[in-house]
Amino acid sequence: MVQIVSILRFAVLFRTASLTAKRVTVTTPRQIEAPLPKGVTDFLPEKAGKISYIEEKIRRVFELWGFRRIITPLLEFQDVLAIGMGEELKEKTFRFDDRYTGKLLAIPPDITPQVARIVATRMSSYPLPHRIYYNGRVLRHAESQSGRSREIFQAGVELIGLDSPEADAEMIAMAVEVMKGLGLTDFKIDIGHIDFFRGIMASSGLPPQVQAQLQESIGKKDASAVRGILAQQPISDAVREEIAALPRLFGGREVLAEAARVVTNDRSKRALDNISQVIDILAIHGVSDYLTIDLGETRGLDYHTGVTFEGFVTGLGEAVCGGGRYDGLTARYGFPAPATGFAFNILALLNALEKRPDLEASKTRDFLLFNCREDRREALEIAQCLRKKGFTTARDIIKRDFDNSLAYAKRMNILRMMVIGGDLCADDEVYVVRVADRQGRVLKKTDLLREDVTLQFD
Repeated sequence: MVQIVSILRFAVLFRTASLTAKRVTVTTPRQIEAPLPKGVTDFLPEKAGKISYIEEKIRRVFELWGFRRIITPLLEFQDVLAIGMGEELKEKTFRFDDRYTGKLLAIPPDITPQVARIVATRMSSYPLPHRIYYNGRVLRHAESQSGRSREIFQAGVELIGLDSPEADAEMIAMAVEVMKGLGLTDFKIDIGHIDFFRGIMASSGLPPQVQAQLQESIGKKDASAVRGILAQQPISDAVREEIAALPRLFGGREVLAEAARVVTNDRSKRALDNISQVIDILAIHGVSDYLTIDLGETRGLDYHTGVTFEGFVTGLGEAVCGGGRYDGLTARYGFPAPATGFAFNILALLNALEKRPDLEASKTRDFLLFNCREDRREALEIAQCLRKKGFTTARDIIKRDFDNSLAYAKRMNILRMMVIGGDLCADDEVYVVRVADRQGRVLKKTDLLREDVTLQFD
């Protein structure tokens, strides 16, 4: 009887194991390479290297202007984050439940409200002004047919505690400095003032839905659509002229004179005076040639209150940077303070800079060491020496012949291969071959210690 029970148990275990084995399937890399969610992407080393290059250029300018970095969290409680966002950003926010608290969490769609919260709650005892910069990613819902990325790489600054045209000018001057530093020449910074538009709308007496229609048409510079909407409204000729002028108030400093001629309300007049002061300070910064004035610009976020601006590169259909004044945002978190700031869209900059020689060079590495000897000690010591001098250096640890190592170096965007040992050089020498054209030269090992060693490689 005991033997029969044991046999039955074995049969059950065997049957269970067989069923489990049938459920195990062998997958191939192609099968597990599932598509990503729409609007996000993988960045392989070549492109990631370019992104790092752009981020480092921006970071350097921010720090030279006296800004200090903060790192904001990837998650926030939805109700707290929403305090600093208007309806436009709320609609683009990714939300989900927190299993620990039962509260709603959100992935920030913009970093500026996070900075406002941090300044109000964590830095209120710090002396003003705050000069803060950040570098991070945000997520925003995008319409499926738009083709836009839902993941946005941002690098930006916030200057909190200064209500001054000089602070607004500083933001714009920094944006110009970054773009010039990246080698861009054919770009413009479009400067507007959200209060100029709001002043005209507030004094018009038009219902909100009509104002919304006008805002959309003015933003598109569709003068005929604006005239069509105004033709159906019972308003004075003066108001009609003010609004009809908005799509054409775009250009150089002469735009301010034209706007002063047609505008009648005090709020818009104060906006013109403010933007004129900012333009004067930017002339001192020496960046006037990169500026245009756009008083019909209506694309500021809900929290903007004054001067706004966007940077555009010729041939690129989206802004590479944007921002402006937002004096009321920190007050929503209990800490009233004037503020201004802006952010770069890193991926937009990447699109603008693709194939530029300096950006292409950013993805390259300096050396691959090809050791022909069994002893690895000397190769490791040479690698250490090169790294101390600032050269990126990798060891080709895999055993392969000269041609295959050179092919690997070319695929990995490595500029030179250094051969140690073998028939190409003497015991006290190394052989350096340029990967692009296979041109090589012999160098004394003692030359690797020289201060001008860089010249020896070219």
